[in-house]
Amino acid sequence: MEYKWLLFLIVLAVGCSPKIGQPLPNRLKNRDVELITTKGTIRLRLYDDTPQHRDNFLKLARSHFYDGILFHRVIQDFMIQAGDQKSKNAGETTRLGNGGPSYTIPAEIRPNYFHHKGVLAAARTGDQVNPQRASSGSQFYIVQGRVFNDQSLDSVETHRLNGKKIPQSHRDIYKTIGGAPHLDQAYTIFGEVISGIPVIDSIAAVKTSGQSGGDRPLEPVKIIKARLIRRN
Repeated sequence: MEYKWLLFLIVLAVGCSPKIGQPLPNRLKNRDVELITTKGTIRLRLYDDTPQHRDNFLKLARSHFYDGILFHRVIQDFMIQAGDQKSKNAGETTRLGNGGPSYTIPAEIRPNYFHHKGVLAAARTGDQVNPQRASSGSQFYIVQGRVFNDQSLDSVETHRLNGKKIPQSHRDIYKTIGGAPHLDQAYTIFGEVISGIPVIDSIAAVKTSGQSGGDRPLEPVKIIKARLIRRN
């Protein structure tokens, strides 16, 4: 990936599609995912028009894959990242971010989704080695972001999006709740936080090792349990 803060080195082997056991039962495809963390509880709603990412995330949560995993990469005013199963038993100084199942998920990038605060998106390797922008089989990030003004959004268009214009409706959101517009249309967004935004802010505020140490929190922030719950 071009942006140095998001060097998501996560794919161990390349595959065509998720293969986690049996297909997800239809009755579970409209479930939310609740992440019970050491900082509080986050509730995620997954998008139906990114079905491969939705089903994969639900399968992993259902199989307890995320239980005990750390938020291993945290950058305030940007994002929080998790999904490396190697983080469960990692030493305090171990650099994380390479763990994941032996498959990737084909990109499901939708033009109506953008990186406003609270969106859930899939991590991936950079375009140089991954021109099709396939996603990690397990690693994800949740955007915290920051609030922009028109001048800073103009700069993002010029220097990060190669002149591509940010729609006015998206600009209005970036100027109110904020986000990370430089990532737009480069990663698969497949859900959003529907409760627990203060938890995202709390996780993003922890002290970390900094970029040289992989932006790992100095005090572990853990997903205690991930579970599927019925939508309200």
